[in-house]
Amino acid sequence: MTQIPANVPEELLLGQFIPLHYHFNMLRDQSRMIPFKEAIEHAVPLNGTVLELVGGTGVLSWFAAQKARQVWCVERNPALVRASRSFLTDNLNGERVTVVQADAMTYLPPEPVDVVICEMLHVGLVREKQLDVIHSFKDRYRQKFGGQLPCFIPETSMLAVMPIHQDFCFSGYTAAVPLFEPPGPNLQESCLADPHYCSTIDYGTDFAVEFHVDVQLEIHRGGQFNAIGLLTNNFLAFVLSEGRAVQWLMNELVLPIPDPMEVAIGDCVSIQFGYRAGCSLEELQETVKAEIVVRATASSSNEPLKHAA
Repeated sequence: MTQIPANVPEELLLGQFIPLHYHFNMLRDQSRMIPFKEAIEHAVPLNGTVLELVGGTGVLSWFAAQKARQVWCVERNPALVRASRSFLTDNLNGERVTVVQADAMTYLPPEPVDVVICEMLHVGLVREKQLDVIHSFKDRYRQKFGGQLPCFIPETSMLAVMPIHQDFCFSGYTAAVPLFEPPGPNLQESCLADPHYCSTIDYGTDFAVEFHVDVQLEIHRGGQFNAIGLLTNNFLAFVLSEGRAVQWLMNELVLPIPDPMEVAIGDCVSIQFGYRAGCSLEELQETVKAEIVVRATASSSNEPLKHAA
């Protein structure tokens, strides 16, 4: 396990301090790399200027450098700064990228930019400081260069929640712990109700950094309701000429609920939680509450359940 020094600031622990090998593994994640490459190719103008906030290995900056005349890649971690500079020298047009060792919360480019790339994305926008970094950047950028903001990649993130049944048995050992599940058939089979879209973040406008969810959902598939699933879909770029978006659907974040309950088709369940973007998983999980508010047998008379599980 990577040892984190005791004196590392909190902002590094939550999002900006990720072990080097994790960044290397992200280079193999085609579900991430392919849509980012497409979105950057679409959004970056020929001979334009680009800023990447928290650049990691520099790969997204390199995608941008294939069209841009100048890219500033900001990274605070010294090991990643060294690695990205080394990698860029071995790749075509890598000289168009200037790797800057600086804090993304305070850095501004020397001139206005056409596009800002920021991929500090975590499911549910927890742990990483995506919203704080972009919020800080926009305020400082307006003060230095005026009111017009650059284009952002991603353009929008949408968060959804749904009640699910999750198997928490591992080789016979039961442990109800947070999990990450990839999109696909397993996700569809685990959901007990349709997802509820609870927040939309448009990075080019003012956005909230705190989320408060209080929703009631009708069960369409019976079973044990023992967890909530958080979905995060990132719209990296909108291709208006083709009427489509370049999307990156992240893994589902599975959070166990305190008191699992049996639910039937037609039951109505309540899900509540609240958190600040960038918080830890533990902080988010502590706020999760769930209960049955209407039983199917009482729903015809719209009678609320007097004793929720």
